[in-house]
Amino acid sequence: MTYALALPLQESLFQHLSADLDLTTALSGAIYDALPAGTLPQTYVTLGPEEVRDRSDRSGAGAHHRVEITVHTDTAGFAGAKAIAAMLCDSLASASLTLSRGRLVGLWFERASASRNSSGGRQIRLRFAARLEDV
Repeated sequence: MTYALALPLQESLFQHLSADLDLTTALSGAIYDALPAGTLPQTYVTLGPEEVRDRSDRSGAGAHHRVEITVHTDTAGFAGAKAIAAMLCDSLASASLTLSRGRLVGLWFERASASRNSSGGRQIRLRFAARLEDV
């Protein structure tokens, strides 16, 4: 097993989403790996958490990653957050991610969970599965 591909996957996901013109325009660039100091925008996206399982075989080391990407919004309805979530899914469905180490075998949407925050805002947690090989 290897966890060595976790950072290259995270970097590649962040770079891909940050380069998606439609998504960055809709979010005014508010895609974060780590939350910035100060006031947050009304709607933004964060990467994480992640779960990794071994998928090594005789041909080499590999791993199955489950990565969450979350849409956060202070608005009262789900419509805006769902529109951003759909854009995220569309962007990643056609993604050709290049990693600094390893190779992406496949990337799939697994599930989503929409909920209300105690502050009245909304949150949609999207989970994606990624199969990686260390080449």
